[in-house]
Amino acid sequence: MKTHIFILLLATLTTICSSHLAKRHRLKLLAAKEGSKRRLIRRAVPVVLWHGMGDCCCNPMSMGAITRLIEKNVNGIYVKSLMLGENIASDTERGFFANMNELVELACAQIRNDSLLSQGYNAVGFSQGGQFLRAVAERCPSPPMRNLISVGGQQQGVFGLPYCPGDTIVCNTIRKLLDMGAYTSYVQNNVVQAQYWHDPMHEDDYRSKNIFLADINNEKNQNKEYKKNLLYLKNLVLIKFLRDQLVIPKESSWFGYYKENDLDTILPINETRLYKEYWEKTPLFKDLIGLRKLDETNRLHFVAVDGQHLQIPPEVFEKEVIEKYLK
Repeated sequence: MKTHIFILLLATLTTICSSHLAKRHRLKLLAAKEGSKRRLIRRAVPVVLWHGMGDCCCNPMSMGAITRLIEKNVNGIYVKSLMLGENIASDTERGFFANMNELVELACAQIRNDSLLSQGYNAVGFSQGGQFLRAVAERCPSPPMRNLISVGGQQQGVFGLPYCPGDTIVCNTIRKLLDMGAYTSYVQNNVVQAQYWHDPMHEDDYRSKNIFLADINNEKNQNKEYKKNLLYLKNLVLIKFLRDQLVIPKESSWFGYYKENDLDTILPINETRLYKEYWEKTPLFKDLIGLRKLDETNRLHFVAVDGQHLQIPPEVFEKEVIEKYLK
């Protein structure tokens, strides 16, 4: 059934993406052959990209364009766009149907096994790729992630899926599964969007049954390693789109979210549980994942873009991301 749902969407994406894989592999081989020359010349810190929902690692109109933009501005930089499937088709599919804990571990393994990233890297995540890369930073500190840029990421989750990109049948299937029960075991373990579905009217269910976002936000179980590892970052950059109609609420991109049991009130980051709450049994464990500490040490940055979801002009990306954090 799922194969029929995806066949048209994946065939199209496979066509536009696959031609760019060969170029990517050639660049990696060329960089690897430099050997001792690499050690003599100060090279730019490599960059890891994670694409958003409905996209693939190598779409020339999205991740391919971002890769070219970075390469144009930073000489000799190595850019790795994560492919989390065996091929382009399954990479796209896993943006909808997968267990995110397994995908994060797969991403960690790819990063860990890439010798060109062994000395550290910067990371840029687009849409849901933003919170997925934060999970990498928290769970997999080696090699070290230096700067994390979240472009329209749903850091506090979503409570709505109004403008799902990609095939309409796929998006409608996701909506039906969420309506059936976002926190049921089957949906949680198979639907990516359910794993960052954050229902403010049922916070107890979210904290106890969500298998991914509640965990990396330290709302499920106390994990001091997550906070410690996130604080290794030099900078955490959060980009919000002021006319975003995909991320509901758009304030989630800046770690803002609905007040519990109140859909009319959206709390800014510094009034949320993540920023100020502590565990009752361990009062010293304040600031659940380190956001407050990052803020107080001038390592937490907020960027507002006047546009729809992921509509960031190249010149803005160059100024706010490349010039400040990737050079």
